Amino acid sequence: MLDLFSALDFHTGYLLFIALFFILFYEAINGFHDTANAVATVIYTRALSSQLAVVMSGIFNFFGVLLGGLSVAYAIVHLLPTDLLLNIRSTHGLIMLCSMLLAAIIWNLSTWYFGLPASSSHTLIGGIIGISLTHAWITHNSLVEALNIPKMLNILLSLIISPLFGFIIAGSLIFVLRKYWSGNKKRQRIHMTPGERERFDGKRKPPFWTRVALILSAIGVSYSHGANDGQKGIGLMMLVLIAVAPAGFAVNMNASGYDIFRTRSAVHHLYQYYSQRPAIFLKKIHQVSPITPITDSASQPQNRMKSRCDISDTFLTIIKAQEILDNLVNYHTINIEQRIYLRHLLMCIANTVDKVSLLPNTPPIDQILLSKLKKDLLNTIEYAPIWIIMMVAIALSLGTMTGWRRIATTIGEKVGKKGMTYAQGMSAQLTAAVSIGVASYTGIPVSTTHILSSSVAGTILLSGGGIQLRTVKIILIAWLLTLPISMLLSGALYALAIKIM
Repeated sequence: MLDLFSALDFHTGYLLFIALFFILFYEAINGFHDTANAVATVIYTRALSSQLAVVMSGIFNFFGVLLGGLSVAYAIVHLLPTDLLLNIRSTHGLIMLCSMLLAAIIWNLSTWYFGLPASSSHTLIGGIIGISLTHAWITHNSLVEALNIPKMLNILLSLIISPLFGFIIAGSLIFVLRKYWSGNKKRQRIHMTPGERERFDGKRKPPFWTRVALILSAIGVSYSHGANDGQKGIGLMMLVLIAVAPAGFAVNMNASGYDIFRTRSAVHHLYQYYSQRPAIFLKKIHQVSPITPITDSASQPQNRMKSRCDISDTFLTIIKAQEILDNLVNYHTINIEQRIYLRHLLMCIANTVDKVSLLPNTPPIDQILLSKLKKDLLNTIEYAPIWIIMMVAIALSLGTMTGWRRIATTIGEKVGKKGMTYAQGMSAQLTAAVSIGVASYTGIPVSTTHILSSSVAGTILLSGGGIQLRTVKIILIAWLLTLPISMLLSGALYALAIKIM
């Protein structure tokens, strides 16, 4: 593996080290910044000691990254415009990633220092928007085209809806528990705070099954957090490695013959799909992007690559991909430039699939088909070696075990006017675990912080308890400022770095 980096010059190697360090540091900060979401409820309901809770959370965050798949990893990556992804093989590409990550690190550390449960996902997305807009400004391109707007809107919508969902569902759960699970003294215990239980029953710990439910839901939040947030670091690490060592990472060199067959089959079926709909396809493509003349006079793949995808070249792009993939069973049999060129072609084809799927006349059944074909199309370029997954998992896990107290104190003590009841803790954690788990499975990046914080607030309000308005206002202000500040930070850092370079 190390031989892939042996040919790097000092400057590129230095940027590689900085970029990888920033990614792992970001994941570690994400760990101790967001760990409170999993441990605050079990600590403040005395279901577990703080030491045991954070170790447990770290372990299950690790397994969440390890077993959570890659759907969220590349959902974040695709927020970057396609032309930026195509041109990531440059010093500017590494500077761009470093600027984005440094902005996220600065804001996450700042909010953590003041004990504010802000969203790492929003911070990262704000950083992506900032460097995308700055890149467009520097290169005199359209600011609108600088953003992958459909993908960005989908993710931002999920980030907005998820805390509302957490608030409503957790509040509804606590309402149901108070209405149907409080008929006798034994059932009423679930609605006690730890202090009340100690005064009335003389016991410090929650009732047995309540304690089990609290611990299991905390495990669920930890695992889901690893599966969702940990994947973001994996996607960013792959971007860096593709930029620096494309020979080994542009395509999955360990892809099986069947995996390559899936990609080849997807390319073939997309060609058939477009060929059967030439009138609709061409009409709509004209509306999306102006047609430019196709030039293909160069003899080498690297000379034929364009800096951006042109939808008018779709059929030519598919044909070129078919030429490389025809009878291919192992990526080791094609040279480095062909691998890089193939990645370029497949990303452009996928970009067209996204745009065709969004056309108003594309029926739902075709959208499902195109989504499946896109998944097969990218299956050998959207991947991650196990050692990368392990590095991110370890960074997130170790970060989880440190620095958790500031945010946990805010969630456990400063949101409500009185201590957290067992029912509130269970309702909030169960809502967060299920919500984040579903989001990870479907490839939607959501904010663990926002979901659990809003779930806690929902349980407090629906149970009739008061909230500390000053704390809630400060948290909301931090949430609102996260996107614009991270955008400004990343954009300013990127512009400054480019100027210095």
